[in-house]
Amino acid sequence: MKAEQLEPDFFVDPARAKDVGKKLREREGKLEKIKSLESRLADIDAMVELCEFEEDPDLFSELKESLKTFNSDLENLKILTLLSGKYDCYNAIMNIHAGAGGTEAQDWAEMLYRMYSMYAEKMGFKVKVIDVLEGEEAGIKNINFLVSGENAYGYLKCEKGIHRLVRISPFDANARRHTSFASVEVMPELEDAEDIEIKPDELKVDTFRASGAGGQHINKTESAIRITHIPTGIVVACQSERSQIQNREMAMKMLYSRLAEKRENEQLEQMAAIKGEVKKIEWGSQIRSYVFCPYTLVKDHRTGYETSDIQGVMNGEIQEFINAYLQKI
Repeated sequence: MKAEQLEPDFFVDPARAKDVGKKLREREGKLEKIKSLESRLADIDAMVELCEFEEDPDLFSELKESLKTFNSDLENLKILTLLSGKYDCYNAIMNIHAGAGGTEAQDWAEMLYRMYSMYAEKMGFKVKVIDVLEGEEAGIKNINFLVSGENAYGYLKCEKGIHRLVRISPFDANARRHTSFASVEVMPELEDAEDIEIKPDELKVDTFRASGAGGQHINKTESAIRITHIPTGIVVACQSERSQIQNREMAMKMLYSRLAEKRENEQLEQMAAIKGEVKKIEWGSQIRSYVFCPYTLVKDHRTGYETSDIQGVMNGEIQEFINAYLQKI
């Protein structure tokens, strides 16, 4: 049969096929985890029977450790089943923007980037900086980065919002207590969106020289890309790749992601208006406070979950905050 004789619907859009394949692999992964837990539970049952007939301290210790690990993995699987959103299995594009406050706020933005980088490492995710604007003295004013891994967006979507820091500023000669803010945006990485159309004449594309590290080529040619979506005013930029083509591809992914996020926020606001809710639904609402002084405390204002182990949190131990959020929504 010749290709021209086939019905138009016979051909599958490659982007859509890739999306279906991604979701299928994600569901197969969940099924494998369930089968593995069932097998381990059978082993634990057998160990319990042995312990009933044999007074072996080593066997009893092994059983306790197996139960502890099993319960932990079971809890993780419960959380995994909550990741059923449309984009939860996608990679995440994150943006951290320092609030007002100069060097202190910029240092806080860099601290948050380090926290997410360490969390990603613990989860087996990969982190790649897309675009960064460093502070004059220390820290960063703004950074965009990609977190790649299974369910990266599903886990990190709850980090969207304003993060508040209270500490004795290392940049204050009088050692006074300062309050700083940084905003965090999280979007799924989208190749494109079947229901979002971007017309070429709606884009303003600028090229410039990359300012970061990357060798002579990346800094001496205009490989960096800035794209402005004229109808919405959304601006995205990428300078992490060596070629202008690669930077443009990444910038377009970010644009699709921002347009999808904008549409989702508009839908949420419409739902809130219908329900008569007074609270405005927006990504910029304050979500968490990190207090270093006069006491140590990290508290999530949405779930009420808190911990005094602030150093652990800053070293990437944020899974309990994420779990509490996923169980609440």
